[in-house]
Amino acid sequence: MHALLIIRVTRVHKREPFSLLVRAGEYAYLVPIIWRAWNDNGCVRPKTELHLKFTDLHLDPDLEDGILSLGFEEATPIQEQAIPVILEGKDLIACAQTGTGKTAAYLIPTLERLTTGDHDSTRVLILAPTRELAKQIDQNVEALSYFTGTSSFAVIGGKDASGFDRQRFALTNGSDILIATPGRLIMHMALGFADFSKVEVLILDEADKMLDMGFYADILKIVGYLPKKRQTLMFSATMPEKIRKLAVDIMKDPEEISLNLAKPAEGINQMAFMVYPEQKIPLLEHLIREREVENMIIFASSKANVDEITRRLQRLNYQVKAMHSDKTQQEREQTLREFKNGEFNIIVGTDVLARGIDIDNLSHVLNYDVPLDAEDYVHRVGRTARAKKTGEAITFISPRDQHKFVQIENLIEATVPKPEVPKELGKAPVYDPKRRSRDGRDGRDNRGGSKRRYKGGNKRRGPRKEGDGRKQRSHGGPENREGGDKPRKSRNKRRNYRKGRSGGEGGSSTPPPAKE
Repeated sequence: MHALLIIRVTRVHKREPFSLLVRAGEYAYLVPIIWRAWNDNGCVRPKTELHLKFTDLHLDPDLEDGILSLGFEEATPIQEQAIPVILEGKDLIACAQTGTGKTAAYLIPTLERLTTGDHDSTRVLILAPTRELAKQIDQNVEALSYFTGTSSFAVIGGKDASGFDRQRFALTNGSDILIATPGRLIMHMALGFADFSKVEVLILDEADKMLDMGFYADILKIVGYLPKKRQTLMFSATMPEKIRKLAVDIMKDPEEISLNLAKPAEGINQMAFMVYPEQKIPLLEHLIREREVENMIIFASSKANVDEITRRLQRLNYQVKAMHSDKTQQEREQTLREFKNGEFNIIVGTDVLARGIDIDNLSHVLNYDVPLDAEDYVHRVGRTARAKKTGEAITFISPRDQHKFVQIENLIEATVPKPEVPKELGKAPVYDPKRRSRDGRDGRDNRGGSKRRYKGGNKRRGPRKEGDGRKQRSHGGPENREGGDKPRKSRNKRRNYRKGRSGGEGGSSTPPPAKE
């Protein structure tokens, strides 16, 4: 048994990994290693895992230059698994959370495909749920294909007439890669501007989000215009049943890649407050006053909440702007640009900001409403505490949303601390997801039904209707008491009476006798 002696660190070529020259007895070995970073003592630290290097893929030299010029050397796990499958021309369903490099995972092999062949028609169609994501994909295409000459264009909504004309020109004259939102693309297709007869690859990015937004029928309509012989790629952050149903409809024997959803980073200080709806705005104002907010995203479930939060914070002289689908495309792009440039530090938005938007390294993320999907919570809070920094993620829980937060805690396998609401804001509800709200302040009574009382009907089952098989009871009104007025005609009898007077079929010219 000979002791191992490390002689020196070396590498053969600048694009090759570092290697250890190791001697064991009379033999010497060259052991490749990959260095991550230099530590405080000036020594290098090796990575624990070896990842695929882009130089090992033997891509087109121009495409490889574009990749390396962006500082990409090693593939992320989703890229390492997806790129070889796509290069083989197979259909693929890939599930990985936002921020794992999904965009490059499908763009790199697709751009490799476009390095050969004609460039006089649209060969790749990419569908995205939002304008912002479509624009971001287009920017990534431009960066990766900088040296290849591949053309791309984003077809997205907006009220700009000149933008519509440019989109029509790109559709009629052909762009190598077309990135589009389903709604705007169908509008151009209805006008006869789109020619997809030579499309070779269809890519659905954030497919689960598109289905949540109601684009299922639109996607099937678009697919109907594409050649049956094509490669179809579907990338999603979650894998609900509707995704599998869509895959059956539009894909052929797809490969599947599913990476486990990562838990929030350790540097994220998570907390949640139990509040009644009317306490949310005062608590938000209190939290912002008590913290040093460098930059913050506030997620709300509705456009009305977004506008209300924005108005209230602006009255307190905070630099804040709103972003939702009612804003024009120019306004939304300007808002994102100003936020990234630090011109204001708080942005309030709906789920349009949840995924696919290139906003990271935030100091604070606040969920004004509990996300509908537990996975969305991970995507949202993951925008803070990146690159080993720290951040804070805050969530407001109303009594009726407790069950949603239980699902979130089950997903992340952790219990999120729930501090008490400041006393000056009044009494707050107690976190108890096994028990429904008992005071009705969240819009429900103690049995979970509506608080509204229906006259003449069960308060939970709604008003009775004639002929529904339920026993009719006296309403207890003065008309049914002894000595009261005549009973009122039922709604159906009055309707039949009016129908008879108008000469309708089966009607009578005289009203039916009142029931004694």
